[in-house]
Amino acid sequence: MNNNFPAIRPRRLRKSPSLRTLFQETAFTLDDLVLPVFVEEETSDFAEIATMPGVLRIPESKLAYEIERYARAGIRSVMTFGISHHMDATGSDTWSENGLVARMARICKDTVPEMIVMSDTCFCEYTTHGHCGVLHDHGVDNDATLINLGRQAVNAAAAGADFIAPSAAADGQVRAIRHALDTAGFSETAIMAYSTKLASSLYGPFREAGGSVLQGDRKQYQMNPLNRREAVRESLLDEQEGADALMVKPAGTYLDMISDIRAASKLPLAAYQVSGEYAMIKFAARAGAIDERKVVRETLGAIKRAGADIILSYFAMDIAENGVDY
Repeated sequence: MNNNFPAIRPRRLRKSPSLRTLFQETAFTLDDLVLPVFVEEETSDFAEIATMPGVLRIPESKLAYEIERYARAGIRSVMTFGISHHMDATGSDTWSENGLVARMARICKDTVPEMIVMSDTCFCEYTTHGHCGVLHDHGVDNDATLINLGRQAVNAAAAGADFIAPSAAADGQVRAIRHALDTAGFSETAIMAYSTKLASSLYGPFREAGGSVLQGDRKQYQMNPLNRREAVRESLLDEQEGADALMVKPAGTYLDMISDIRAASKLPLAAYQVSGEYAMIKFAARAGAIDERKVVRETLGAIKRAGADIILSYFAMDIAENGVDY
């Protein structure tokens, strides 16, 4: 053996596509993805979202058609977000059995019963102030918000939602929702908690998509992005309160938190590739700076590699129609 040359050559396992596939450690499939959808009431036309190329607001009247289209493409799960035309100070439309939250869940389940419907459970899109709960002079009132979260959760469950997904970042929200669901007879309805939700700057395009009227920020109740230990604590608290699955949001800039929570908990773990992450890839690809399909595969693979079991991504339909390497 010539000692001037290496005996150990990792490149042996990379020299052909077949070998690279055989020894690939991490993979994701369409079954791992959840498609977030924006549904607007009292409109008849799809609306483009300038900051999220390719994503549209769906008119409620066409939601059934879209759900059927998603199902035919192989999408198995959606997360519903409503664009309300009936806002008030508390978001009371969310706990009306004829309100938008209930109607979205009902349309999805009536159209494709096997579709897994996750109902985003919050108030920011339904309040005149754009905050995630009951707003008082000192900010969002945590405990008053818990009562209303329970009401919204029961309403969504009664309409057929498979998962309640509380994103209001209220302390004790999982416990309050679990109690409300169980008391109302929905003990089989699961909770996917936005258990580590960061006060991120990457939500900007979502706010356009959802018609946010927020003034100020949500730093009082969403988590400091620089606090890694607190991220684990937040998720473990939701596990203790009865969450069936946990979530980190955003995903791509918080892979360390995904990894830490994966090591600390045995619950299923989701991660949300948020609107800003989507927009950066789309606009960079439009500028010719990157190859969109390769970067999508790489970023989703990184989220899966960090420990996420489930990924919420606006790219899900692109992947459904064109494959992982679309």
